[in-house]
Amino acid sequence: MTDHSATRSMFDPALVRPAIADSFRKLTPRTQFRNPVMFCVYVGSILTTILWVAALAGQAEAPAGFILAVTLWLWFTVLFANFAEALAEGRSKAQAASLRSAKKDVMAKKLNEPHPKSPIRIMTATDLRRGDVVLVETGDVIPADGEVIEGVASVDESAITGESAPVIRESGGDFSSVTGGTRVLSDWIVVRVTANPGEAFLDRMIAMVEGAKRQKTPNEIALTILLVALTIVMLLATATLLPFSMFSVEAAHLAAGHVVTITALVALLVCLIPTTIGGLLSAIGVAGMSRMMQANVIATSGRAVEAAGDVDVLLLDKTGTITLGNRQASLFVPAPGVTEEMLADAAQLSSLADETPEGRSIVVLAKQRFNIRQRDMAALHPVFLAFSAQTRMSGVDLSPKGTSSGASSSGTSSGAPPKGASSGAAPGREIRKGAADAVKHYVEAHGGRYPQEVSNAVAEVARRGSTPLVVAEQLDGVARVLGVIELKDVVKGGIKERFAELRKMGIKTVMVTGDNRLTAAAIAAEAGVDDFLAEATPEAKLATIRAHQAEGRLVAMTGDGTNDAPALAQADVAVAMNTGTQAAKEAGNMVDLDSNPTKLIEIVEIGKQMLMTRGSLTTFSIANDVAKYFAIIPAAFATTYPALNALNVMHLATPASAIMSAVIFNALIIVMLIPLALKGVRYRPLGAAVLLRRNLLVYGLGGIIVPFIGIKLIDMVLAAFGWV
Repeated sequence: MTDHSATRSMFDPALVRPAIADSFRKLTPRTQFRNPVMFCVYVGSILTTILWVAALAGQAEAPAGFILAVTLWLWFTVLFANFAEALAEGRSKAQAASLRSAKKDVMAKKLNEPHPKSPIRIMTATDLRRGDVVLVETGDVIPADGEVIEGVASVDESAITGESAPVIRESGGDFSSVTGGTRVLSDWIVVRVTANPGEAFLDRMIAMVEGAKRQKTPNEIALTILLVALTIVMLLATATLLPFSMFSVEAAHLAAGHVVTITALVALLVCLIPTTIGGLLSAIGVAGMSRMMQANVIATSGRAVEAAGDVDVLLLDKTGTITLGNRQASLFVPAPGVTEEMLADAAQLSSLADETPEGRSIVVLAKQRFNIRQRDMAALHPVFLAFSAQTRMSGVDLSPKGTSSGASSSGTSSGAPPKGASSGAAPGREIRKGAADAVKHYVEAHGGRYPQEVSNAVAEVARRGSTPLVVAEQLDGVARVLGVIELKDVVKGGIKERFAELRKMGIKTVMVTGDNRLTAAAIAAEAGVDDFLAEATPEAKLATIRAHQAEGRLVAMTGDGTNDAPALAQADVAVAMNTGTQAAKEAGNMVDLDSNPTKLIEIVEIGKQMLMTRGSLTTFSIANDVAKYFAIIPAAFATTYPALNALNVMHLATPASAIMSAVIFNALIIVMLIPLALKGVRYRPLGAAVLLRRNLLVYGLGGIIVPFIGIKLIDMVLAAFGWV
C-alpha cells in the first residue's frame, strides 16, 4: 500500500505545524461565517477584545486582567476548532500529495487512426482530449485515463493502488480500463482517451482527498440547522439577561457595579452554545473521508460516506465476496461396485497435469483421504489430455508397457475408439473426468453402462449447490463409471458471522449470482445471507435495487463491468472496482483501489463509524452544557440574585474563578476530543436501540459528569496560584 493510504501518527509534526499555521489563516470572517456556532464565538472574541482595549483606556466594566484572560481563552476556543479542522484536512492533504506524485508530465504517442501501425505524433499528455487514440508500449507511462481498444499488456498500477503485482489490461471485457500515471511493463496497447485534462481519475481523487470540493452532507446540514437553532435560542436568552440585571439592581437599590458585565454574558453564551460539536463537526466529516482513503477506497463525496453509514441493504456478488471463487474438491462419491479409494486413485491420476485450482484440489483431497502419493509416472507412460470445450472432459491415457493406446497427446480424444490403433497394442487404460452428460456419452460409446445411482448422485451434488464431475475409465475397450467428484465453491471463513453482525445492525444481505436457483439457495443457506438473486442479469439487478428503494431502503452494491453500470448508478452506495471498466467507475460514487468485493462490508462499517462519532460527540456537547450552567449562572448573577448561590454545587472559589474555569474547560475540551473526532468512535456491530442506550450512557451521562470534574480542577488550580 502506498503512502497515501498509510496510517500517519495523528500528531505527526509534519501535520501539526501546517495545521497550526492554517488555524490562524482560518480566522478570516468569510471562513468563520461558514460555521455559525463558531462564528458566534468569533464575534464574542472580537467584542471582548474591544472591551479589553476600552478597559485599558479607563472605561472598565470589569478588571482589565479578567477581560484579557476571558478574551484569550475565547480566541483559543476559535483557534482550537480551526486546528481540529486543519489537522483533519492536513492528513487528507498528505494523502493527496502522494497521489499527486503519481502524476507525471509525460509524452504521448497519438495515433491518427486506432491501429498500432498508424502514423504517430508525439505530444504532451496535457494536450490530449477525450476521444484521442494513443499507443502505449513497454516502459511507457499511460498518459491519460482511457479504454484499451486493441492489444494486451501487463500494467504496473502501484502508483494508484499500492499493489506491486502487475495486472493485465486488454481490449474488450471488464479489464479494459486504464488509469493515467500507471506504467506498461510489457507488450503494447492502443488506448482511447476518456477524460480531458483536469478531469482524469487521478485529478478527481486528489480533489476529493484534499476536501477542496467537499460539500456538507444532508445529515450534516440537518445537524447544523439544529445547532444554529440552539445557538439562536441561547443568544436571545443571554441578550435579555442584561436588562433584567439592570432592572433588578435598580429595583433593589444596589450599586451599579453589581450589574452583570458584558464580558460575563459573552462567556456565558460561549459556554452554553454547543461549541464542542460546532468546533469538531467539519473535522469529523473530513476524517471520515480520510479513513475511507486509508482503506484504499476513494469516495466521490462526503455524501457517499454518510450514505454508507445509513445503508440497510447490501447486494453482494457470490464469487469472490461470499465464496473463495475457486471450486475445491470436497467429496468422492463412488459408483456401485467401486470403492472410494479406487475412485480417488483414478481421479488423482487424471488430475496430475491439471493446473487449475479444481484439478489441484482433487490431487490434494486424494492425498489427504488415502495418502495416495509418490507415483512412478514414468513406468505408466502417461499422455495427458487437457480439457476442451468440444469434449468437456480431460484425463489421461496410460500404457504400462510403453505402447500408446492410440490416444493423441493433443487432447482430442473423445467418445469414439481411436482409429488406426494396432490390434496388437498393449493393453492400456483411459481415465476421463468431466461433465456428467459428456462422460455418459463417452461410457456408452465404449460399450459401458451409465448407472442410475450415478445420475442420482450428480443430481444430489447439484442440489447442494456444488458442481459434479463424473469419472470413468476404459480398460480393454470397455468403459465403466467410477463415480462422482463434488466440487464445492467454498464459502469464506467467518463470512457467516459477518452477516450475522450486519443482521444485528438491521442490514439485509442479498447474494447476487448467475447460478440457478437451486445452487444459489444452497450457497445462500450456508453463507447465512438473508436473500439471494439467482440467474442475475443487469436488468434483474436494477429491478432489485429499485424495489428495495421503493420500500424506503438505502442500497449498496459493488460492480466492475459495463453491464453493472446501470445498477451502480441506481444504488445509493455504488463501489466500482478499480480493475473494472471506465463506465463502472463513472457510474459509482466510490472506487475500491484494491478491487476487493468484500471491501463493501468494511465501507459500511466506516460510514457507520462516522455517524456514530458525530452522534456521540453531539450528545456529549449538549450534555456538558448542563455542568457549565451550574458554574457560570451562580457566578454571574449571585450578587443580583443571592438565592442563586444555591446552584453553586461545585463550591467554586470566586465568581471570576467560576467564569474563567468554565471558559477554559470549554476551550480545552475541544482539543481533548480531537483524537476521538479524527480516529472515530470504536465501531461495534450493534442494533440502533442498543447503540442509542450506549450513546446516552457513555456520552450523555459522561458529558454531564466530566465538566463538573474538569471545571472544579481548573478552579482549584486558579485559586492555588492566586490568578483570580
